[in-house]
Amino acid sequence: MININLLQTISSSFTIIILIFCSIIVMSFAIERLWYFWRIRLDADNFMTVLKRQIDDSKFGWVLNRCRTIQNPLGRVIETAVLNHEKSREKILEMLRAVRMEERLKMERNTVVLGTMSNVCPFIGLFGTVIGIIRAFQSLAVTGSGGPAVVAAGLSEALLATAAGLAVAIPSVILFNYFMKKIRNISVMLESNQIKLLDYLNIN
Repeated sequence: MININLLQTISSSFTIIILIFCSIIVMSFAIERLWYFWRIRLDADNFMTVLKRQIDDSKFGWVLNRCRTIQNPLGRVIETAVLNHEKSREKILEMLRAVRMEERLKMERNTVVLGTMSNVCPFIGLFGTVIGIIRAFQSLAVTGSGGPAVVAAGLSEALLATAAGLAVAIPSVILFNYFMKKIRNISVMLESNQIKLLDYLNIN
């Protein structure tokens, strides 16, 4: 019976060690982004309903204070529109577009790491697979005899590298797509509520 020490195989394969490091990076940035989106969560419909009542009563001070306390991108959009509501519609739209772009950059921060890992890790795993097969054939050449025991360690390293690459890449793809969908949803929400806001402020 062939005994293979997995811990020894992992410690002897630099590609698997690299993939473990990559998995830590993915986990760290994923947690950071999850915390960010949890922190900026907001019931936009309810918020806009309350906001309309305050704007109708000309309580712009309350609106500005409320927008500064929430950490949602919608707060910055509303604050910018209220502070500049006496300017022309074209000027306000230009400023709001700039604010939305800034907020989108904040939302996309670190997501490129997840996208990169989802693309790179399978290739790192494939590289480890090739190295493992090379080592298996080197062992076969050194011993000069066949048999599973000779190539077992190299093949084990090769298969572990493939599995490790996929194990890091698959969650990275899922998380990247999840965050990008969330960013698209928030961007659409900002644009739609921007139209409502200009109507509330009677900006024509």
